Amino acid sequence: MINSEQLSKIGCGSFLQLNEHETIELLITDTRKISDGRKAMFFAINGKNHDGHKYLEQAYKLGVRFLIVERSIDVTHFPKATIFQTANSITLLQTIVALHRAKFNYPVIGITGSNGKTIVKEWLATMMANHQSVVKSPKSYNSQIGVPLSVWQMLPTHKLGIFEAGISEKGEMEAIASVIKPTIGILTNIGSAHDEGFSSREEKLYEKIKLFESCQKIIYCADKVDIHGVMLKNFSPSRLCGWSTTAGLAKYDVTYERNHLTINDQSEHFKIKTSLLLNAASRENITHCVITMHLLGLSSAEIQAEVATLKPVKMRLELKAGNHQCYIIDDTYNNDLVGLEVALDYLRQQNQYPKKTLILSDILQSGLDKEALYSKVATLVKQRDIHRMITIGEDIPTINSYLDLPTEHFATTELFLKSMPSFHKEMILVKGNRNMEFERIVLALQQKIHGTVLEINLEALVHNLNYYKSQLSKNTKVMVMVKAVAYGGGSKEIAQTLQFHRVDYLGVAYIDEAIELRNSGIDLPILVLNPMVESFHLFLEYNLEPELYSMAMLDDFINIFEGKANAPSVQLKFDTGMHRLGFEENEIVELTEKIKQANIKVSAVMTHLAASDSPSHDDFSKKQFAIFDRMAATLVEDLGYFPLRHVLNSSGILRFPDQHYEMVRLGIGLYGYENDAESRQNLKNVGTLKTTISQIKKIAKGDTVGYNRSWMAARDSRIATIAIGYADGFSRDYSNGRGFVAIAGKLCPVVGNVCMDMAMVDVTDCECSIADEVIVFGEYPTIVDLAEWQKTIPYEIITSVSDRVRRIYLSE
Repeated sequence: MINSEQLSKIGCGSFLQLNEHETIELLITDTRKISDGRKAMFFAINGKNHDGHKYLEQAYKLGVRFLIVERSIDVTHFPKATIFQTANSITLLQTIVALHRAKFNYPVIGITGSNGKTIVKEWLATMMANHQSVVKSPKSYNSQIGVPLSVWQMLPTHKLGIFEAGISEKGEMEAIASVIKPTIGILTNIGSAHDEGFSSREEKLYEKIKLFESCQKIIYCADKVDIHGVMLKNFSPSRLCGWSTTAGLAKYDVTYERNHLTINDQSEHFKIKTSLLLNAASRENITHCVITMHLLGLSSAEIQAEVATLKPVKMRLELKAGNHQCYIIDDTYNNDLVGLEVALDYLRQQNQYPKKTLILSDILQSGLDKEALYSKVATLVKQRDIHRMITIGEDIPTINSYLDLPTEHFATTELFLKSMPSFHKEMILVKGNRNMEFERIVLALQQKIHGTVLEINLEALVHNLNYYKSQLSKNTKVMVMVKAVAYGGGSKEIAQTLQFHRVDYLGVAYIDEAIELRNSGIDLPILVLNPMVESFHLFLEYNLEPELYSMAMLDDFINIFEGKANAPSVQLKFDTGMHRLGFEENEIVELTEKIKQANIKVSAVMTHLAASDSPSHDDFSKKQFAIFDRMAATLVEDLGYFPLRHVLNSSGILRFPDQHYEMVRLGIGLYGYENDAESRQNLKNVGTLKTTISQIKKIAKGDTVGYNRSWMAARDSRIATIAIGYADGFSRDYSNGRGFVAIAGKLCPVVGNVCMDMAMVDVTDCECSIADEVIVFGEYPTIVDLAEWQKTIPYEIITSVSDRVRRIYLSE
């Protein structure tokens, strides 16, 4: 908690206005996450892609009465607020939380590294929660803002803190280290992530280990020669708890055998068995956890009991289609107050259906008594407009005395499944501790259309959106194209994310797509690229804008709305050389006259470049810009006002920075695909199509596989049948070695002809088993790879994924 008097002692700025207010309990940097503003302090941060000062009035309307700003503002707009001006809101946020951290003297674990931070943190928190009350970073809150928001959750009732720290450039770790102040440090590894922010890999390592300056013990893998050398140079041997598969190299000797790991130090020898698949990465992660638990005082028997029940970490919230037109938010790995708050915020963000349902288990090891704990849970639930609640467990009925909400209770998960309530058109959040096996509830509720899934990483999508925004001026608007079911990703679900992140426009091909978005709670302006005359009356009803591209269409529009009090705004398409749709330059005078006479409001004018991604056609693109400028100028001169202008698609945004006009149209770039390989390096993969192995057969040299015996084994082989075929969008063009899938990180060729519902691949040189995961496209192989194998373009690959393939939406 913090108040005005304490803030004045911190310094770092001065008060622009001082009022009485409640003691601050919540630190907020995003108005979309404000539930109870009365006890919140809002930090307006002027970031690379967003200026938090734009949302001061919104924060004030939501009840916030303590505002932190980086520049002088008109305080008369906020008469009841305390307003504090500082040079840097993030620095002040970190300073406040560092003082909060100093109040506690229980162990705190700080985790850094290039990969594996979140997995190690989640595993440790899950296992240690059975022994003491744990506070941890929610999901992967490891940034300059995420770290202080995580550490602020520390309470006297906790007995252990576990926080991860990530940096992307030199100079960032000192601030994070002062906030976490860890007593135990874990370095997971050093890889290529964020290399661009450092002069060398060695410099990045030196920056990361600054987290450990306050640590009494530091855990790391000494098999990494560069890491081991740096650790020996910078820390005393008594602080180092390195481990190695080379005997005698570090404090702990480690050996692996299938699903066992054996650990030796000078005083103890113990063997741990796990049910997890121990590939190279998971071996390192589980070893970090085991040694940490050993240092925290757990016996080998206690460590074994925890590791035996450990499951793979669900790194993100998963949004899945459910039965009876429901959506399921799957967050079943663990359950704590902070994680519950994050999940409830994500539920509130989803507006596909207005009814919100929470299925919640007992919350274990919170450090609070039942009354205090479920009073806090009830407050979180009430603030987020939950309509229905289902509780499962022994203690959670305590919440009923704090809620006035339709609630059903079941003592166990088994009883819930035996007499499962009915659900219809609901957004359902399933949140449970790992002992409750809530994954069975998710399985019962979700649609069971197909074993093949298309995973959509919404965090990667937001990263790509922000990358393109960073290429624009602050005044340039962004229209995102969500036609063709958002390039195969699911228009409703992706549109919810885009609306949450405040894009300016959405674009669809047909009006039924737009109506579906409106019925799903999308209120952004929507452009319909291919309007039908018979549907013009619906544009006014659903507040949509048609693209008009011919005189005949314009005449039909005028005939329908002439003489009426209002009409939809329209956008005009100019043909400047694409020769597909649009008004010609010789029609511009007639076009302008008709629009003026009919008093039609033109919201925007647009055109489409024929070769925005091809430098060899730049001269032609320049001619298109010139024609468009002339046509737009004529229209503006006659209309007397300035509609928005937009020309550029994804590749054009990057290649023609001087032609962004007032708006750009972002399409396939949002999903991580650019024609230019260098530009692709700045984007993240959004979609991953994956399936599983149904069966593996051993065949002899000379045996054939599939229809028409089109492939013959040149050696004794192992053939895996995978659960995807051309009806799912896996083209027959991949047959007989022309396409590949990835299994255990290895490319395996397709053999025989691809069938309607399945395909066969040669796994002779790959270690794999039935039910193993198969990557069709994603990080590797990419959609660009598949397009090259099929001799087509990424657009066709991504939009060809069948509707029968389940979509799962992942979000931090």
